[in-house]
This record gives sequence, structure tokens and C-alpha cells, in this order.
Amino acid sequence: MEFFDLMSISHRYMEILNPSTPEKIIKLGKLLQLGRGSRVIDFGCGCAEHLTLWAEEFGIGGVGIDICEDFCDRARKKLALRGLSDKIEIVCSNGADYVFEEGAFDAATCIGATFIFGDYQKTVQILKRAVHQNGRLGIGETHWLSNWIDPEYAQKQTTTNTESALARLTRDEGFELEYIIRASSDDWDRYISDSWYGFIRWLEENPMHPDYEQVQKYFRSDQDDYLRFQRQYMGWAMYCLAPMNSY
Repeated sequence: MEFFDLMSISHRYMEILNPSTPEKIIKLGKLLQLGRGSRVIDFGCGCAEHLTLWAEEFGIGGVGIDICEDFCDRARKKLALRGLSDKIEIVCSNGADYVFEEGAFDAATCIGATFIFGDYQKTVQILKRAVHQNGRLGIGETHWLSNWIDPEYAQKQTTTNTESALARLTRDEGFELEYIIRASSDDWDRYISDSWYGFIRWLEENPMHPDYEQVQKYFRSDQDDYLRFQRQYMGWAMYCLAPMNSY
């Protein structure tokens, strides 16, 4: 079973596929200075809940890219149901392969999916090419909560940085870290528990599935990592990045 098949199982009861809330997503939209007619490109858009909320709240248009066919199907159905299919285009593709017109967007986002490009800095490098001179970036990313991390867990999370390192990397790319919208412990618990719920429902429904043991093993490993390490050492936040030339 492929990684994104596992994600489809664990995320099947979620609309927001990260530890955030509708209110925090709307807050990010305000910080990105979205308004009627703004164009947004969202890499790793999942089920397009961010784009949907911004279209309804601010009147934006744009494009969402995701590699997972299940998420893309769910996104298109949602947009059709809410009358937004003419506003938001969903492209089912590896975001790293998607060819966009440089400077064509008012904001570029990658919420919880910097693995598409390899790491945080490479993500900033791609996103800044998509926006015009005064465009803002929104990135959802993990960060270490302290300078000491359990070595066993640190070896599994080689692309995670401290927030001071994220600020430095942001400046290196010609932007400033303008605002942090941090996930609370409750946000983390909700997101992780929703994924466990998805796994357990699938295991209950598919006891004879040939991939049953693989799914169970992944679920238990994910749960153990969260309870042993992640909740103690790792945080998550959405960051608004402003270009240095905008002030």
C-alpha cells in the first residue's frame, strides 16, 4: 500500500488535513491580504478546505495542486457542492512537477506539505517565484519546541527546524516572518486523533484485506511516535511571510 493510500485512510473523516481550525485559516487569509479577485496557488491542497474557505470569505480564485487522487476527487466534489468550481481549479499532480506562470499570483501557500519540495527553504524558493513583487507566502510547518530533541526522534525528522532557524531561512530568501498562527495542543490532539479514528474504522471494516497488517503497523507506529515524542518535542504553525520590499 502506497503512502498516499495510507493518508486517504487516516484522513478520510477530515476536511482540514492539518492541526488547524477554520478560524485560523481565515486569519491566515487576512494576513495574506486576500480580497475579491485575488489569485492563490496552493501546493499540497488536500481536500481544498483552505481554498474553499478563502473563496467564500474573501472571493478569491486560484488553483490547488495535490498528488493524491482521493483528495482531489473530494476537493472537486466539495467545490461543486458549494458553487465554487468556476473559482478554484484542482490539478492532480506532484506539486514539484507543476508548471506555473511566474509572478501570476497574489499569494502562494503550502500548508503542511513542504515535503513536496524537500524542505522549508526550498519551498520558499518555489513559492516566491509564483507571486508578484508584493505577494505574500503562507507555509504550514513543523518546528522543534526546544533545542534538545530525543536523538531517536530527531533522526526521523531531519528536515524539522527550530523557529529561529525558520526565521533565518526566511530572511535568506528575501522575506520576513511576519506572523505566526500556532497550533494548540488541542489542535494537535484533534488532528492526530482524527487520523487514528480513520485507521481504526478502516481496520474494523476490512479485517480480511491483504494490507490489513501493514495498515495496522503504520497506525501503531504513528500513534507511538506521537505519544512518546511528537507531542513533547514538536510544534506546528502556519507562517505568513512578507517580502522585504513591501514595507
